[in-house]
Amino acid sequence: MVVPESQEAQLSPSGSVGRGTSQQHGSNPSPSQNYGSPQPFSSNGNISPANTSLHYEPQETDFLLPNHLYGSSRFSGSTRAKDAGGSGAPTEPVCSMVLQILVPFMLAGLGTISAGMLLEVVQNWDVFQEITEIFILVPAVLGMKGNLEMTLASRFSTAVNAGKMEPAREKWLLIGGNLALKQLQATVLGLLASLMASLLGWMAEGKVPLHHVMLLCSTSISTAFMASLLQGIIMVGVIIGSKRMGINPDNVATPMAASFGDLISLALLACFSQWFYSLIDLYPYVLYLVDLLFLCLVPLWVVISSKHPASHVLLRTGWEPIITAMAISSIGGLILDKTVSNPNLAGIIVYAPVINGIGGNLVSIQSSRISTHLHLNYSPGEVPEDRKGCYSPGHTFFGSGANHRSARVLLLLVIPGQLIFLHVIHLMKGGQTLPSPLLTVTFLSACLIQVFSLLCAADCMVHCLWRRGKDPDSYSIPYLTALGDLLGTVLLALAFVVLWSIGDSGSV
Repeated sequence: MVVPESQEAQLSPSGSVGRGTSQQHGSNPSPSQNYGSPQPFSSNGNISPANTSLHYEPQETDFLLPNHLYGSSRFSGSTRAKDAGGSGAPTEPVCSMVLQILVPFMLAGLGTISAGMLLEVVQNWDVFQEITEIFILVPAVLGMKGNLEMTLASRFSTAVNAGKMEPAREKWLLIGGNLALKQLQATVLGLLASLMASLLGWMAEGKVPLHHVMLLCSTSISTAFMASLLQGIIMVGVIIGSKRMGINPDNVATPMAASFGDLISLALLACFSQWFYSLIDLYPYVLYLVDLLFLCLVPLWVVISSKHPASHVLLRTGWEPIITAMAISSIGGLILDKTVSNPNLAGIIVYAPVINGIGGNLVSIQSSRISTHLHLNYSPGEVPEDRKGCYSPGHTFFGSGANHRSARVLLLLVIPGQLIFLHVIHLMKGGQTLPSPLLTVTFLSACLIQVFSLLCAADCMVHCLWRRGKDPDSYSIPYLTALGDLLGTVLLALAFVVLWSIGDSGSV
C-alpha cells in the first residue's frame, strides 16, 4: 500500500479523535494486511470493535465515495511501523514495489508496441489516405484510456486501499454506477473528439467535407464506446483480482488498464473507419443511424449512474478534466498528422504510441499512489508541511517517503524499459542489425525528458488539486496523460527532425 507519512489519528482521553505522534505497536503487518482494508485491528488480527468509532470524514466535493463512506480511513497504531521519515506507516519494500510495477509495465509496453506496429500498417489503408483527419483522432481516442480507464482504476484503487469495497452489495453498486458513467463519458468524448478533429482539420486544410465529418463522428463514437466497455470489464477484474492476491492496486491497476488499451482502441478505430468508409457512398444513412443509436443510449447511462451517490456526484462534476484532456490530446494529434504527412518524418508513426503510452502509464502510477496517500492521511484542502511552500522539482525524487522512492523507481525504469521496447520493435520489423546509435540516443532522450517532466507535474498537480478540495483520482490522470501525449508527440517530432537534419532516417 502507499505509505502514509503524516501523523495518525489517535483517540484522545476524552474519546474524540485527535492528532498526535504515531506509535509503533507490535510487529509489521503482513502483506495481506497492508493491501487489504485499513481498518483498526485488534491483537488477534480481527477488526477491533472498540476502534470502529475512529472516523475520518473529509468534506469532499466530487470524490469517488460520498462522505459517510470515508470513515476509518486511517491505519490504527497496531498496524503501523516507523518509516525512515519518522512517521508511522506500514513499509512497502522497494523490491516488492519494483516487482509489482515491472510486470504490468512490460505488458503495457508490449501493448503500445503492438499498437505502433498496427498504426504503421493501417496508415496505408484507403480511409487513412483519403481522410487524413483520422490521424488527429488517434491520440484523442488512445488518450481516452487516461481519461476514463486509468481514472476509474485510480479511484477504485483508492477505494480498495481505504477498505470501502468490502460489502458485496456496495461494491457492485459502486462498480455498476461507475461503469455506466464511463459509457456515458465515452459517448460524449467520442462525439467531441470527432468534432475537434474536424475543426482542427478545417483550420489546417481550409475545408472538411460533410461526409468526412460524419465518418469521423461514427468512427470515434463507436470506437470509444466499444473500447470503454471492453476495458472497463477488464479493469474491474484487475482491481478485484489484485485485492484478493494482496497486491497494491495502485502499482498494477493503471498500467494494466493501458496494457492492451492502445491496441484495442486502435484496432477498433481502424476497423470501424474502414467499414464506414466502404458504406459512405452506398449507404450514407448508416452513419447517421449509428450516431443516433449511441446517443439514444445516453439517458439510460444517466439513469444507471445516478443510482449510486458516488457516480451521481461525478455525473455533475467530472466533465472538466476529461474534456480538457481530450482537447490537449487532439492538439497532439494535429502535430502527428502533420509529421506523418511529411515523407522525411514518416518513421515517427511506429514510435508515437510507445512514447505516449509508456509516459502516461508511469505517471499514472505515481499520481494514483500520491492520491491514495492523501486520501488516507489528510482532509481535503490539507497538505503535508513540505508542500505548503514553493514547489521544488528536486523534492519529487529526493526524500525518504514511499512516493519519493516510487518516483525514482519509475524514472529509472525509462531507459532500460525503452531500450527493450526499441529492440522489440526492431525485431518485429525483421531487422538484422541493432537500431542506429543516433536513433537510440535521441529517442531515449525524448522519453527521459518526457517522464521526468510528467513526474514533476504529477507531484505538483496532485497536491495542488487536493489543496483546492478537488479529488486527484478524478482530475489528475486525464490532465497528466493528455500532457504526456502532447509532450511525447512534440519531443518525438523534434527528435526525428534532428535525425533527418543529420542524415539519419530514424528507421530500424
